[in-house]
Amino acid sequence: MIEIEELAPDISEEEMAVTLPKRSLDESKTELVQRIIDKVRSKGDSALRGFAAQFDGADLKGIPLAIQAEEFREARGMAGKDFVQAINLAKERIWRYHEKQIQESWFDKSEAGVLLGQKVSPIGRVGIYVPGGTAAYPSSVLMNALPAQVAGVNEIAMCVPCDENGRVNPYTLTAAAEIGVKEVYRVGGAGAIAALAYGTESIKRVDKITGPGNIYVTLAKKLVFGVVDIDMLAGPSEIVIIADEGSNAKYIAADMLGQAEHDQDAMAVLITTSRKLAEDVLAELELQLESLARGDVAKEALKRWARIFLVKRLDEALRMANLIAPEHLEIMTAKPEALLADVRNAGAVFLGEYTPEALGDYAAGSNHILPTMGTAAFSSPLGVHDFVKRTSVLSFDQKEFKRLAPAVEILAEAEGLSAHSKSISVRMMDVE
Repeated sequence: MIEIEELAPDISEEEMAVTLPKRSLDESKTELVQRIIDKVRSKGDSALRGFAAQFDGADLKGIPLAIQAEEFREARGMAGKDFVQAINLAKERIWRYHEKQIQESWFDKSEAGVLLGQKVSPIGRVGIYVPGGTAAYPSSVLMNALPAQVAGVNEIAMCVPCDENGRVNPYTLTAAAEIGVKEVYRVGGAGAIAALAYGTESIKRVDKITGPGNIYVTLAKKLVFGVVDIDMLAGPSEIVIIADEGSNAKYIAADMLGQAEHDQDAMAVLITTSRKLAEDVLAELELQLESLARGDVAKEALKRWARIFLVKRLDEALRMANLIAPEHLEIMTAKPEALLADVRNAGAVFLGEYTPEALGDYAAGSNHILPTMGTAAFSSPLGVHDFVKRTSVLSFDQKEFKRLAPAVEILAEAEGLSAHSKSISVRMMDVE
């Protein structure tokens, strides 16, 4: 199923890069997505209902796009007490984690007559997208909405696909209700992103859209960026695992399959210093696939994107991981903490064999909406910082204005902006 690829000792980063799986955003559907966006802009709710019928087989005639109060109550009964308890445990941990990310306004009066500062304010209205379709993701409700709530966002609108009967998954609705997200719409795909960006008769436009989705959702987010802000362009799930001879093959295989079951484009990579471990992981993958509910999906993902690399040293494994810049990086070595300092590029790092990626997906507290496709080299997980904006604040008295004025006039004239210079000189005449 997967071949073990042995890398030469002291391989250069250029040579190493050639061996790595190449991930990029598939833009072939951009034209279709643009047509969907344009139709939602012009036709509003009727376009959303038409797309629900076309893509989800759902007849929403006579059904409000907004989820009603009785639907939340019914969903909670269907979800059950155990699920509600689990959601609230996760909620508490996610809230505590994200509270530590709160940014404070600051104002500096270190110079007489001068105040400089930064005012931190929550974004006014946010739209969160929660995937549906092949699987339900109530955990994504928490990961999107809780950081926004911690940041102080007052209005959160949520879009999620419905089934052919217009119903939304009860676990997803219950998660929303438990954290106080009451504005939920049974709208999915690129149409939902267009509705959030431009507004319709039922859906008020937002200032920012967050949350992962399929390629249509991702392309729609890219196309509406600038009309609204977005969090990131999320691609298929990824995991890279670094392991040595003492690592547990059963755990590694389980974690690789945990990513592979997402969809056929999910990527799972093992980098190890032990050929025996690599061979044991291959055997475990075959064994565990037999009992996996989404085994067909996982098998196809492994066929397309799974790789096992054999390296001589752990520092080479880290170099390779940094080149991949994965969404999830698990380090299952004898001393995982010792390697953390050399991790440069990863959305989230999981240290030790009892810290599987699934903990981060649900209840550890950190956010599971992470950069993918190598973008962890320059971007970060979703967090409180994504739901605030920073405003510069300045105040000068007459004396301090006069002190800086000559330099400002010189710089403005150098740039050929005479009106800028005039705005200084007209005041200088009064000061002098």
